[in-house]
Amino acid sequence: MKITIIGGGIVGALLAYELSRYAVDLVVIEKKHDFGLGVTKANSAIVHGGYDDPPGSLRAELCYKGNQLYEKLAESLGIPLKRIGSFVVARDIPEEMEKLSELLKRGEKNGVDGIEIVEKPFLEKHEPHLSKEYKYALHCTHTGITEPWTVALAALEAAEKAGAELLRGDGVIGGEVSKGNVRSLELESGRIIETDLVINAAGLYYHEVANSFGVSTPQVYLRKGQYVLLDHKASTMVNSVIFPLPSEKGKGKLVVPTVDGGVLLGPTSENMPDFTPEDVSTTLEGIKEVIEAGNELISNIARPNWIVKSFAGLRPETQEKDFFIENSNTLKNFVTVGAIRSPGLTAAPAIARYVIEEILEQRMSLDLGRQKADQVRTLKSFRVNESYLKEIAARVKDNEKYGRIICQCNQVSEAEIIEAIRKGARSIDGIKFRTRAGFGRCQGGFCTWKIAKILSRELNIPLSEVRVNEEGTVLFDGKVRV
Repeated sequence: MKITIIGGGIVGALLAYELSRYAVDLVVIEKKHDFGLGVTKANSAIVHGGYDDPPGSLRAELCYKGNQLYEKLAESLGIPLKRIGSFVVARDIPEEMEKLSELLKRGEKNGVDGIEIVEKPFLEKHEPHLSKEYKYALHCTHTGITEPWTVALAALEAAEKAGAELLRGDGVIGGEVSKGNVRSLELESGRIIETDLVINAAGLYYHEVANSFGVSTPQVYLRKGQYVLLDHKASTMVNSVIFPLPSEKGKGKLVVPTVDGGVLLGPTSENMPDFTPEDVSTTLEGIKEVIEAGNELISNIARPNWIVKSFAGLRPETQEKDFFIENSNTLKNFVTVGAIRSPGLTAAPAIARYVIEEILEQRMSLDLGRQKADQVRTLKSFRVNESYLKEIAARVKDNEKYGRIICQCNQVSEAEIIEAIRKGARSIDGIKFRTRAGFGRCQGGFCTWKIAKILSRELNIPLSEVRVNEEGTVLFDGKVRV
């Protein structure tokens, strides 16, 4: 059986990883120039606890399951996972205490373990910089943080090693349908992909892909979240994920440590009046809102000299505010995995298994063949910044490029950048998301030029063809002097 997955974000990537255990042929198609650069790259990067989602929803069913699957995923794929825990904080006000109790009950209904309401002494011990007005909190021990794009890239690397074909920079524009089945897909390049099964995991564009094949989906709405990234110095003021009480708009504006030592504030939760999936602009009003909310939780954490950058991400959702995971009732071999809003990152491993076990095997009665004894594992990438001097010295002895630091902020060596190119990086962002070069305090101000020269050399292309990401984002258009 040949299965084609449309979309190389975290859901498509983990579907490919899970399906690589079976005796099937896999193709993953991503229209962007690299994987994990849509919804996957711009979110809070939290492995949520599972206590917030409405009982009975697909979100509630899959969130906690996904959380529990991350441990094995981290071991198998070499991805970062830190179980730093979380606090949903409340003041000593009857209305807020009632909401906190309701959240605890909701978590218990969802079958979540490891949650309890704690009081001020516990909070002061674990989060000494938390605003003094907060007296109580719902504490969850298994909340974690990760790097979403790293999860997607590692999962696809493993799937490729197991035999999957990965296509980038080539979107689906149509296909042949015959007798209630999709027989083939046509790509922008003109290539035709014959297929036995299509899984549509196209992120913000899932409804467009579905509708192009006559498959109906619920009305899609976009919600924008604006964020502020703080310098590593801010990490001394927070140890866990700090949530305000949730509202109808979502989980609220949080304070979140990042796996590489920074701190994230946000997001806002803004309904987009039109379907504008490329609009990831930020606003002064939104950034002020995020900064004020951060300072309200952790007093003075958003200091002006600690602010590194702002950015925004989009997520698709329906009026039901739940995941939309369905096999088509008009096409026999078409499955849509869409409206993957929060907690999509957390649920993604469970979503992949749900699609295989519930949709493909149960509802569609497909025989995916025998399972392979072992999935391909991927080794954790060597990082100079995370290694002991003895380890670095041994690497430098074999390859002097490990001693040549290109990104000073995050201590990324030339050898790491070359390895990222070997694994598929073809742009500045491709290097950034595989190595963290350019993610630091200077945001690539000092290393981008060096990275561009390495890309030019290793890919054997002129500097004028080195891109930041998609077409039209070249850094240089010619020489200033010869």
